[in-house]
Amino acid sequence: MIDVAYAQAPAGAAAPSGPEQFLFTFAPLIAIAFIFYFMIIRPQQRKQKETERMLAAIKKGDRVLTSGGMFGTVVGTKDQVVVLKVADDVKVEFSRQSIVQVQAKSE
Repeated sequence: MIDVAYAQAPAGAAAPSGPEQFLFTFAPLIAIAFIFYFMIIRPQQRKQKETERMLAAIKKGDRVLTSGGMFGTVVGTKDQVVVLKVADDVKVEFSRQSIVQVQAKSE
């Protein structure tokens, strides 16, 4: 007959139960959730708010860059549309969300 030895905890040490077991089981998951929030979600929310403020502050005369790489000067704004002057006598309408950067007010 083959003797099989199983690993057992010493008689005095019992496995954690109740609140301790909950803590040991879920503490790493809670720590990962906090790290995920502070490293990914919070900075993204900050960037989104900053972008919304920039888009809301666009006014006539600002020089902007579109997501397509086109530079232009704002000559008019509507609700969600920005009219850009890209050359002499050339005006193009863009969605406000396509503006990625406000460079400076042209003089």
